[in-house]
Amino acid sequence: MNLNKIHNVYFIGIGGIGMSALARYFKFVDKRVAGYDKTETPLTKELVDLGISIHYTDSIDKIEASYLNSENTLVVYTPAVPTSHSEYQYFVQNNFEIKKRSEVLGLITKDTFCFAVAGTHGKTTTSSILAHLLKETGTPLTAFLGGISEDFNSNFLLEGTEYSVVEADEFDRSFLRLSPNVACITSMDADHLDIYGSGDELEKSFREFAGRLKPEGKLFVRNGLPMEGITYGIEDDSDFCIRNLKIEHGTYIFDLDTPDTTLSGVKFNKPGRHNLLNGLVAFAMAVETHSPVDRLAKALGTFKGVQRRFSYQLKSDDFIFIDDYAHHPTEINAVYDAISEMHPNKKVLAVFQPHLFSRTKDFVDDFAESLAKFDAVFLLDIYPAREKPMAGVTSEWLLGKIQNSNKKLVDKNNLISEIKLQNTDVLVTMGAGDIGLEVSRIKKELQYEN
Repeated sequence: MNLNKIHNVYFIGIGGIGMSALARYFKFVDKRVAGYDKTETPLTKELVDLGISIHYTDSIDKIEASYLNSENTLVVYTPAVPTSHSEYQYFVQNNFEIKKRSEVLGLITKDTFCFAVAGTHGKTTTSSILAHLLKETGTPLTAFLGGISEDFNSNFLLEGTEYSVVEADEFDRSFLRLSPNVACITSMDADHLDIYGSGDELEKSFREFAGRLKPEGKLFVRNGLPMEGITYGIEDDSDFCIRNLKIEHGTYIFDLDTPDTTLSGVKFNKPGRHNLLNGLVAFAMAVETHSPVDRLAKALGTFKGVQRRFSYQLKSDDFIFIDDYAHHPTEINAVYDAISEMHPNKKVLAVFQPHLFSRTKDFVDDFAESLAKFDAVFLLDIYPAREKPMAGVTSEWLLGKIQNSNKKLVDKNNLISEIKLQNTDVLVTMGAGDIGLEVSRIKKELQYEN
């Protein structure tokens, strides 16, 4: 498909974080852009402010007539949209060019020097750090991010078209549409078992992704993963390795060994060893642009972060409020470890909104074990996203498995009043559902209390 012949791009599910980045891209390259989503959100409001037409009712009548011309309209959809969606069905039946988000990303990036970040955890943070490093060293790049970078205040960056940075999403095997020059794999924990059926099948898909590297392409893998590649790690025998790690005033300071040199006194400000590893592999990938390593190391120290990735909302000597996207047991463990490392001996209340019935069912015992570590736990109802309810799979069921006497099922409408009743030093909200929309409200209420 020749994108140059496309005048209109219509998105089904335009408000998704990945879809909205693509919508921004097409708007910036002077295509006419419109779309549908279920609900209005801050992201869709920003798209409307850019001049993108969006409606929230699944109806062909709501679509502008110019987008109903199959000759010059590309339709992009997310796998989260059911095939029964009436707009989707209309475009299928009328022979429109219809592509998944991942296919379009593959088309846009195939003629660029493409950096692809894969892994069941860490994709958004790693790709955001990488985009920041490349921008700071003057690399002409386009970046499609799965979160709002606090450095760019956006999930999209256009500084040129020679290089591209994309998240290689394993959901629905989307990453098999990419052909990167440089890629990394941050983790391969079992997830999306509704798609893969087993951890072994998921691992097999990551191997297929590695096989999609362009000739002479390079793959970076976290040390310890069962994959061949250039390794990275902390205090081990990795090709890129962090040594002599210490913490001063909430900042990591360390030496960084590369295959060619050692950099001393490197700084990184995002808490958590998992984030430190994300920063390390972003640095290692950025070296492939032949930018001076000392400039890359300096840029590593200025990375601000990504919204909802261990984001400090309130921070004082008496009270700390952190928000994180964690929605898998491994990610919850990483958040717990980061809080314990940066804020030792503090009483921590965790508020968690489970995401997907299938994920809750598949990992219920692991969730229970991860959440039990916190001093107190509030559970919200399961956020269904694209799924229908499953018999017996509820937050109450998960709550019963958590070995912690200070636990409670809380209605979202009563969340703030319940939090206020807790005498806690650290509050952390976690989940990939609409709990993120509650954060500003919680922050506003609590900043007057502390």
